[in-house]
Amino acid sequence: MDTIVSMNRSSEHLQTTRRAAGLSLRELARLAGTSHATLSQYEQGHKTPSVEVFLRVLEAAGYSVDLLLRKRIRERRGMPRGEELAQVLELAEQFPVQASAELEFPRFGR
Repeated sequence: MDTIVSMNRSSEHLQTTRRAAGLSLRELARLAGTSHATLSQYEQGHKTPSVEVFLRVLEAAGYSVDLLLRKRIRERRGMPRGEELAQVLELAEQFPVQASAELEFPRFGR
């Protein structure tokens, strides 16, 4: 199960992974070293586990979390994010649109 993990949706992630692993609350709690009551509180969203506990529970269910870091582009060549796209779209609007009634495909092999 590949998914993007968000700690503000930890209850959904814990419940989904537990069910996918075919474990009961008590089984997963025992494997993760916590109580089934606490795990139930996490799954219901009444409590939020620490990152350490969250990862421990996921691992006990047979899952791991991979971290992907991406650089956030705020500016490119001194131009604010999105401005380049806006300029390209403005330029594209200046070209005439010529629609053909039939699709034309290139001929290959000659």
